[in-house]
Amino acid sequence: MPDDVTPALLAQQKPGDNAPPFSVSELSGALKRTVEGAFGHVRVRGEISGWKRHASGHCYMSLKDENAVMDAVLWRGSAANLAFRPEDGAEVIASGKLTTYPGRSKYQLVVDRMELAGEGALMALLDKRRRALAAEGLFDPARKRELPFLPRTIGVVTSPTGAVIRDILHRLADRCPTRVIVWPVPVQGEGAAAKVAAAIRGFGAMQGPDRPELLIVARGGGSIEDLWAFNEEEVVRAAAESPIPLISAVGHETDTTLIDHAADRRAPTPTAAAEMAVPVRAELVALLDELSARSRRCLSRGAERARERLALTACRLPEPAALIALPRQRFDELGDRLPRALAARAGHARADLAGVAPRLRRELVEQKIERSAERLAALWQMAQLVHPDRPLSRGFARVTTRDGRTLVSADAARAAAALSLRFADGEVEVTVDGAPITAPPPAPRLERKRPRPYVAPQAGLFDTGD
Repeated sequence: MPDDVTPALLAQQKPGDNAPPFSVSELSGALKRTVEGAFGHVRVRGEISGWKRHASGHCYMSLKDENAVMDAVLWRGSAANLAFRPEDGAEVIASGKLTTYPGRSKYQLVVDRMELAGEGALMALLDKRRRALAAEGLFDPARKRELPFLPRTIGVVTSPTGAVIRDILHRLADRCPTRVIVWPVPVQGEGAAAKVAAAIRGFGAMQGPDRPELLIVARGGGSIEDLWAFNEEEVVRAAAESPIPLISAVGHETDTTLIDHAADRRAPTPTAAAEMAVPVRAELVALLDELSARSRRCLSRGAERARERLALTACRLPEPAALIALPRQRFDELGDRLPRALAARAGHARADLAGVAPRLRRELVEQKIERSAERLAALWQMAQLVHPDRPLSRGFARVTTRDGRTLVSADAARAAAALSLRFADGEVEVTVDGAPITAPPPAPRLERKRPRPYVAPQAGLFDTGD
């Protein structure tokens, strides 16, 4: 395309002239140079519509007002420097240059810098977002939890290079030293919101003894644009979903961000957040000393009251001598009666003895002894007659097992196998081979006249008459 094609030259080419026609590319290039030359730097105020971030990092949108719409593009490098996250409906002021896109015969604004259109627009956007999140219940007071009284580990989400972390660490060391884990994040600019939300979720996902019992999200003061990362929806949702109690300490006392509503507690400053996180160790020690002293005083007063009650009760009790007076008097009376009772008892016994003495004769006693001796002799004679070894002296033997058990049948003897035969003068060990033995015919039994039993007088025993 010739470089000398200008708007003036184009204006001179009237229909019907014999000048050669321009190509589409030549005409589009001339228009592009004309637009860029006339609108090389502009600032446009409008409402964002159709915001879209491409995978390449470039952002596309439209800026509109009540009468017109203009396409705009934000290249990746410029998008990374935004202090807030654009969204549909936000009123912004975009600075850049106007250019054309020959491929579609369109013009568009290439944005170099973009900011919200004044504090009023920011507050309107903030209020819109606040009402939407509140409608979901993220700011419900019932969701807020009590902070731990004395956390062993505290997680802090903040910039590692600012004065905020130094103020927090210094205040914690002054009040009650505890373990602190810092998750470093940027606190403003493009990507700050995503990293803050990731840090909150990262602390919540920790397990084991290193898991914090309390979180502090902190940043120093600044303008509403500087604090805008803590108004982003992903940060607010991360704070509301945190399983660990969270303190929001963003900005100064007059600064308010949406994370303040979602946190369990809002601190006006980062230093105040450290004061909320832990008690004063010296005050705890003093409180323990006071409670210890009070307990000692209570014990002392209780013991004193017990002694007083004991003394009052003791005053109402009778004297020890009075308590044992009646038992002592009865003891004396029984002591006086005992000799007389013993003497009377002895007299009665002597009278009983004198009554039976005439009936006691020596002959009766001797008869009693003789009868007892006769009875004992009869018992002894009977015991000898029934003794199991008495028949052994007449040629009999007693068959027993080796352990001394007496056998009374042939079957039992064959079952035992090993036997002992006991005679009058000793024992013989024998074994049974199991062969049957033909017993000789029994000898004829002689009838013997049974002697007439003799009854011992008064003994109740039978004598065989030997």
